[in-house]
Amino acid sequence: MRIAYFDAFSGASGDMILGALLDVGLPQEELESGLKALNLPGWSLETRREARGAITGTRLVVREESRQPHRHYRDLKSLLERSRLPETVRETSLGILRRLAEAEARVHGMDPEEVHFHEVGALDTVVDIVGAVLGLELLGIRHAACSPLPLGRGFVECSHGRLPLPAPATVALLEGVPIRSGDASRELVTPTGAAILTTVCRAFGPIPPMTLEKAGYGVGSHPEENPPNVLRLMVGETQAELPSRPLLVLETHIDDMNPEFYDHLLEGCLRDGALDVSLIPMHMKKNRPAVLVRVLAEPERKDQLLRRIFSDTSSLGVRWYAVERAELPRRTFRVTTPWGPVTVKEAHAPDGSIRIQPEYDDCKRAAREHNVSIVVVYEEAKRLARMSDG
Repeated sequence: MRIAYFDAFSGASGDMILGALLDVGLPQEELESGLKALNLPGWSLETRREARGAITGTRLVVREESRQPHRHYRDLKSLLERSRLPETVRETSLGILRRLAEAEARVHGMDPEEVHFHEVGALDTVVDIVGAVLGLELLGIRHAACSPLPLGRGFVECSHGRLPLPAPATVALLEGVPIRSGDASRELVTPTGAAILTTVCRAFGPIPPMTLEKAGYGVGSHPEENPPNVLRLMVGETQAELPSRPLLVLETHIDDMNPEFYDHLLEGCLRDGALDVSLIPMHMKKNRPAVLVRVLAEPERKDQLLRRIFSDTSSLGVRWYAVERAELPRRTFRVTTPWGPVTVKEAHAPDGSIRIQPEYDDCKRAAREHNVSIVVVYEEAKRLARMSDG
């Protein structure tokens, strides 16, 4: 399996990510050809070798050949939805833009649909986002990971006025992601860089085991050399242990609660970020029937889920313990069936086989709305997903 590791020792931005992909071997001609599917005229790509301190890499610049309008999120969404991009690239790019809009809306108290991106809506940022997703696809990357992200300090002037660093939108996008102080009085991670990495990367931490094929460097626009404004990208093959991540299991035994309440508990835990919730029948002392409630979650969700369990059950105590979960590399995308869109999960097994699982709720909705068999919808979604993979 081909994997990529973004070593963001000096931060990341959209142009640095795309520059690093070009530096490890993404053909510029293939990238430009793929980006033409945006149906967005008036731009060209310029690449050149530049150094920051002792490190030389690829600097990418998007040249505007005609004046571009400012765009709202709804404009960018419409642009991508009408494009001829491959469905997986289009859906992932839409996801990145949606997360940017939601972060900006949250910070500025707006409806995401009405967010006027200003800098983010500029042509170069659209190209950076779609180009990064397309580049990973063209390089055959099946799993991407990233180092903890360094954050600068100080202030930056933008269309919203003077903002503290890291930018509020960047902070919102990095919730749940390992961060550290970057010890630099400038912006190290941009909102676009944060949105791309937190969408395409499935793990944040040390370098995963791999046989290194090539390392490349994407050069940013900032001229300072301390730290050098570059992003390192390592690409390699791995047959080693499957990617894993630390999780928590929260458990409690309940023998005195109205069983009708368990459905409400399960839905509440999932809304609060639980990865899985199990209700296991058991017997306790005096042979009383009971239920073992077991919740699997990321460590940062612990306090919120504890509050949920205590508020929605009769439990007087909850225990928790750390576990490691190995995970198959996976991606989620949508296919368009004759009965509407269906979300599909694709997992890659260690033997190289591909497992495809359409989302049950989407299949059920399509079957009900069009009065067709759910089996027919399910099998058609699987067939379309296999064609998309090819």
